[in-house]
Amino acid sequence: MSATEEGLDGESTADTKWEEVQASPEFVELRRRLRVFVFPMTVVFVVWYLAYVLLADYAHGFMATKLFGNVTVGLVFGLLQFVSTFVITGLYVRYANRKLDPVADTIRADLEGEAR
Repeated sequence: MSATEEGLDGESTADTKWEEVQASPEFVELRRRLRVFVFPMTVVFVVWYLAYVLLADYAHGFMATKLFGNVTVGLVFGLLQFVSTFVITGLYVRYANRKLDPVADTIRADLEGEAR
């Protein structure tokens, strides 16, 4: 590590800068916004997945109910697992573009501006 990368007390300025960023109101807000989306969506998906698994294990008659032809409730619920994954991904991308990326871009611009 060069002398320009170390602070007076021997701690690197990069570590100090990261700690400052973590403590900044912008970073705290970015983490809050991420949690506002991720935690509820995780709960929704896990509940939906467990409901599917429990129904498949304990409600054989219901899951074997034919809707049309050879298509059963279980098959539709299984396919909806894939659909819900893509829907959640799309929702996250939209949320990140609107709520997370602008704050992250601001933090990055501040860091890169000071590093030059």
